[in-house]
Amino acid sequence: MTRLLLVEDDPTSRGFLLAAAAALPAHVDVAGSVADARVLATRETYDAWLIDAHLPDGSGVGLLDQLRADGLRTPALAHTAAREPEALDALRAAGFALALSKPVSAGAWQAGIRRVTGADREPTCDMATPPHTEATLVWNTASALRAVGGNAGNAAALRDLFLGELPGTRDAVVRAAGAGESDAVRHAVHRLRAGCGFVGAERMDAAAADLHATPGSPDALNAFLAAVESTLAPR
Repeated sequence: MTRLLLVEDDPTSRGFLLAAAAALPAHVDVAGSVADARVLATRETYDAWLIDAHLPDGSGVGLLDQLRADGLRTPALAHTAAREPEALDALRAAGFALALSKPVSAGAWQAGIRRVTGADREPTCDMATPPHTEATLVWNTASALRAVGGNAGNAAALRDLFLGELPGTRDAVVRAAGAGESDAVRHAVHRLRAGCGFVGAERMDAAAADLHATPGSPDALNAFLAAVESTLAPR
């Protein structure tokens, strides 16, 4: 059976990516930080590493550099909330065999893993998330269902997990913004955006993207907080 290491700190993203990878089928170990991933990667043998580009104690590129310096040559797939082509190009240039934008469908995620592990020799395209074409919604149910292959139960479970994490993320953003820590604001909202995509939190995603671009803007922060409140409102 294929053996994979998934490195992802966001609970919503981790839940989806883990379930989709395990369904290949595969045995999947999980790490939520650079430090934990390095321990597992140097102790166990994997067919592929699936590494988030932004982690609480470093970057996916930095982790890959460390593992390569350790003499390990396991193929690596990067996943990121960034959707710009230049961001995906930079990850590939850093040594990742493939870079995928989140949210990614279960099928595209599994195809990416097969490609990286050599189980699928057919060329596939990197799956960046297309831009929104509909009016911005608080919850885009159709988008959420597409992300989980149409399984309404899985979509609901991921949404509940996302909502459970959202107040803590809001509070972290407020603290960082109050301290003038722009990098911390960007890190928090970048992590949030991946989860937004998996659960169809469209308005939250748009506000998080604006705050990521202008972390020192009071208007962007206020819009972010308003989006949090509308997302947390009873459905």
